[in-house]
Amino acid sequence: MNISIDLTLSPLQDDYEKHVINFIKQLRASEFTVIENPLSTQIYGDYDTLMPFLTQEIKRSFSEVDIAVLQMKIVKTDRSDYEPHF
Repeated sequence: MNISIDLTLSPLQDDYEKHVINFIKQLRASEFTVIENPLSTQIYGDYDTLMPFLTQEIKRSFSEVDIAVLQMKIVKTDRSDYEPHF
């Protein structure tokens, strides 16, 4: 089953930017399709392979900061080719 996940990582500390960049670089280095915009990062792939990867990367990222918020939205379909029609 293919899924689309929208992620927003917000480390609650002064040097937040380097942690966000590192998280995004780890996502980019994966086998999955990754699309970024100024507010969030989307990652697309098969549920059974994407979710364990994300669990590992979220844990790694959280271990590097004191406090962080991660917002995640999961859609049950691959929306990587979506283009607005307006």
